[in-house]
Amino acid sequence: MLYTIIKENTYKDSIVLMLLSNKLSAIDGVNKVSIMMGTPANKDIFKSSGLGTDELEKAKPNDIVIVVDTDQEEKVDEVKEEVEVALKGESDSQDSSKGQEAHNWKRAMELANNPNLALISIPGQYAAMEAENALNEGLHVFMFSDNVSKEDEVKLKQKAHEKGLLVMGPDCGTALIHGVPLAFTNNVNEGDIGIVGASGTGIQEVTTIIDRYGKGVTNALGTGGRDLSTEVGAITMLDSIKALNQDPKVKVITVISKPPAEEVKRKVLNVLRNIDKPVVTLFLGDKPTYQEASIYHAYTLEEAAVAAVQLSNGEKPSFEPSMADVNVVLKDTQVGIKGYYSGGTLASEAAMLVRDAFKDTITEEQNDSYVLKTNNHEIIDLGDDVYTKGKPHPMIDPEKRIEMLESSMNDPETAVIIIDNVIGNGGHEDMASELAPTIKRVLDSARQDGRQLAVLATVVGTAQDIQGYDKQIEILKESGAIICKTNDQMVRTAIQLVGGTVDQPSVDVQKFDYTEENLAVDEKIMSFINMKPSVINIGLKSFTEAVQNSGSECVQFNWRPIAGGDEKLMKVLQFLNYYEGGTI
Repeated sequence: MLYTIIKENTYKDSIVLMLLSNKLSAIDGVNKVSIMMGTPANKDIFKSSGLGTDELEKAKPNDIVIVVDTDQEEKVDEVKEEVEVALKGESDSQDSSKGQEAHNWKRAMELANNPNLALISIPGQYAAMEAENALNEGLHVFMFSDNVSKEDEVKLKQKAHEKGLLVMGPDCGTALIHGVPLAFTNNVNEGDIGIVGASGTGIQEVTTIIDRYGKGVTNALGTGGRDLSTEVGAITMLDSIKALNQDPKVKVITVISKPPAEEVKRKVLNVLRNIDKPVVTLFLGDKPTYQEASIYHAYTLEEAAVAAVQLSNGEKPSFEPSMADVNVVLKDTQVGIKGYYSGGTLASEAAMLVRDAFKDTITEEQNDSYVLKTNNHEIIDLGDDVYTKGKPHPMIDPEKRIEMLESSMNDPETAVIIIDNVIGNGGHEDMASELAPTIKRVLDSARQDGRQLAVLATVVGTAQDIQGYDKQIEILKESGAIICKTNDQMVRTAIQLVGGTVDQPSVDVQKFDYTEENLAVDEKIMSFINMKPSVINIGLKSFTEAVQNSGSECVQFNWRPIAGGDEKLMKVLQFLNYYEGGTI
């Protein structure tokens, strides 16, 4: 039976509530429980997951809603008690903080010391509005929030460009600004390699490999995954490239993106051909067919990182792929690779390599929830919206990955399972310990069934990350997983185990004509990338802690929707506020 609890006018961040949902679901006698804010979008999620009730419709966007499925009515009181304890703990945590907290823009701007960046991680339906408020206040914007319309993205980025500001995002998971990590970011050495990327885990993979080679990064500027679309036109990417070019500390520029729109790719390459510094590009999914004298075109994330390191050292780029040693005997019937990823770009790279290895033999099946689904192989991005509606991202919550690993026990055709463990700021405090028992069970189950299985794992991180890079590797090793140094190595190893190979591009150097470009960039952007940012964090409190731990100032803006969450009324108030020169 379904029971509904509504806590009126009690706003909490969605990730806090999602993690609380997982805790409540573990209560004995509770079949299912979900806790979210009472927004229209969340009500749809409740209904689609079989938790729709009449009482649910009464909830307002500022109300917390808990729907409990249980056969024991007394369990509802137990859930209520757990919720009260958790919410009181959240409030006590905020009360005992450093005191740099605000509940509106006026107070946030008063508390901040010369702020120049707004970090936004609130529900997507409101994120564009707050990003516009930030631009009106003269702040650069980092938008972790997703579900922002492309129309709003174009509007915000055009406005930012006109004001000499950057909008990183929406759906931007990673950035490093003068050594300060934003959102899901690793702690990497500072150095002379500048990065701009339309990819969160792509930036993480490249920066951590650079760090492990003993080199470092000046800035890693995220753009959001749609920046190189036809509509957006690479507004943030182009301004970021020009800024890195003007920065005297940058020796090598590295550009990372999934395949852009063709006309946008031509525009980006034309700007890059105007630059005198060595450049590395990776348009993941496009296999390079040529090289250029001053632009190295990489095929994989590892290759991009290695080429950047070599160019930083004054060497000619040269990349030789590697594979891990695996001692496993497979049956003839074991032909499949299964990839369960938390990193979307890493999953895309895996799919690209598998397609390349088996292009003459694989038949792809139509399935929107897979990055790749063929007659033998499947690669899944568990961070995709399909899997995260009403649930935390798999870098935070291991539940969906554990479920997928356990389901793999029942498929005798599986030869190799590949997984990533992306550590660093914003991620789970010890993901390896969460995954290890399931990995061990999967391997034991295969042995009991008279077959062997290879579980390959890669850790995306550095020695400076709070989870401990070596510790995470050791825990996964003890579970029976075979550790690979990079995603490239892991996927090539998996492909080799099932009888495939990936050909590394062998290409000639070509020369291209280009149109002269104005490479000037606004001084506000140059100032931004050359000092630790002063941040107003609108949303997830953990992001504030990461910024402060890096020695940068940060004011926590404990945001909640005004006007009862009515978007039309909020926009009217926003217009009147800035029209009259006030600050909400």
